[in-house]
Amino acid sequence: MTNESNLIIQRGKVIDGTGDKAFIGDIKIADERIKAIGNFRKDESCSLNAEGMIIAPGFIDIHNHLDQAILAFPFAENYIMQGVTTSVVGNCGLSMAPVNYENLTDLKRYLSPFLEAEYDYDWEWTTLQEYFERVREKGTSVNIAPLVGQGTLRIAVKGFKSSWPSKEEMKKMKDLLSKSLEGGAFGISTGLVYPPGSYSSTEELIELTGILKNYGGIYTTHLRSESDDLVESVEEAIRIGKENGIPIEISHHKAEGKRNWGKINKTLKLMEEARVRGIDINCDVYPYIAGQTTITALLPPWALEGGIEEMTKRLKSLDARKKIQDEIAMIEGNDWENTIQLVGWKNIVISKCPINKKYEGRSLEEILKNRGKIDSLYEEFLNWLLEIQGEAMMLEFSMDEEDVKKVISHPLSSICSDAWVTGSSGSGNPHPRAYGTFPKVIKKYAIDSKLIMLEEAIRKMTSLPASKIGLKKRGQIKEGYYADIVIFDPNIIKDKATYEKPRQYPKGIKYVIVNGNIVVRNGKLTGLKPGKILKKNI
Repeated sequence: MTNESNLIIQRGKVIDGTGDKAFIGDIKIADERIKAIGNFRKDESCSLNAEGMIIAPGFIDIHNHLDQAILAFPFAENYIMQGVTTSVVGNCGLSMAPVNYENLTDLKRYLSPFLEAEYDYDWEWTTLQEYFERVREKGTSVNIAPLVGQGTLRIAVKGFKSSWPSKEEMKKMKDLLSKSLEGGAFGISTGLVYPPGSYSSTEELIELTGILKNYGGIYTTHLRSESDDLVESVEEAIRIGKENGIPIEISHHKAEGKRNWGKINKTLKLMEEARVRGIDINCDVYPYIAGQTTITALLPPWALEGGIEEMTKRLKSLDARKKIQDEIAMIEGNDWENTIQLVGWKNIVISKCPINKKYEGRSLEEILKNRGKIDSLYEEFLNWLLEIQGEAMMLEFSMDEEDVKKVISHPLSSICSDAWVTGSSGSGNPHPRAYGTFPKVIKKYAIDSKLIMLEEAIRKMTSLPASKIGLKKRGQIKEGYYADIVIFDPNIIKDKATYEKPRQYPKGIKYVIVNGNIVVRNGKLTGLKPGKILKKNI
């Protein structure tokens, strides 16, 4: 790996990431940094002609899960090819550490839907620092900014027990969190819809996140509910941030299920009002009406207590099965996210099923009805879940396009993918957002529909997430900043990934530069791995 010494990008239209109007200029790069911005066209150094193209800061994906498979796919090609130069990882309560070997089986099952099935993980690490040192040694094309997952942390101390932590257990969790923050983690994430995060009370979260202020850390949260209790869940996040004086990031903000469409008008208002009161709250959003998550999210949280092994025992117990079926069949009244009732069997599509790949790309309705004569879809669903051992990923078509547009256009939102790194040989079918998120926002919502100005779209992908997370010297085209840069043709940029054929790179991304090194040249990967493991306050 060699730096593009004295590289000059010439004749491009610069969108600097701040939201300010674009301008024509040249950019001089040396030693990983932007050295100068101006007119250097007579300079005889190595040059790159960007005439007719946009020069922007490299995109920063504020909500990403590539840490689970970056060892398998170190080139992060599906992100680099859409212009992402930095990924914030460890979201939704899921991180690769801390690891307690006594509860390693629980952790592996917790993370298994996000891990690359064909890669041999040796799990010879216990801390985030040790894990990312492994990533650094192997090399990566993308910068990585880690969060510590509260779910992973809770598993290290309590496994999948749903009980409140004792004083001793709380102290252990605080110590593990402090160690991660001292090692450079940018904050903590929660996934409050998933066990074991869903077992945590508001009071537990307030006590645990209280130490973030000492480190300038952020609290990012997959809310307890994104459907019936969406408003109350945003209020919970605001309370946690207010009581501890810490910044809050609402992850992939949306309203799931038709009966909840429009609630984001209320929640965005709550965020605006909270900011007036001095609470530092933002959100992020992806430009799709379908989400993607684990198949076990279709079960009531209590059914997962103790992990997948205990879940399997419950699915074999007549009494427990009946209770699970009855709760899933309830149209209203549950205190958990009942996705089957929110979106229906036909709107849940299996995207990854390592135990039996024949189910991939098929809806639950099709899968269950094709299993023979059955009396109840609910009963057959539990039979099928046993067959696949609870290991699958699903797409949920649950959102309203008008809600998506509302969140994208709101000044408090950043753009995110909420996906993970993959490749042409990866297992399962990824969500198209893994390949097309950032070009889609630029093409569909900025250039075509003009929902937002192009400069604003770039701000939501660069300086806004950088300032929110606390990334130093990234997210802007500015002298002294790291040379993370994307150059694209606004006339042809377009996402190509679809739900049916997601593994398609976008059009129009001509060059991508990471820390002064060209990782995409003329739309082709160069094979360089100049990415860094970023640390808070460095």
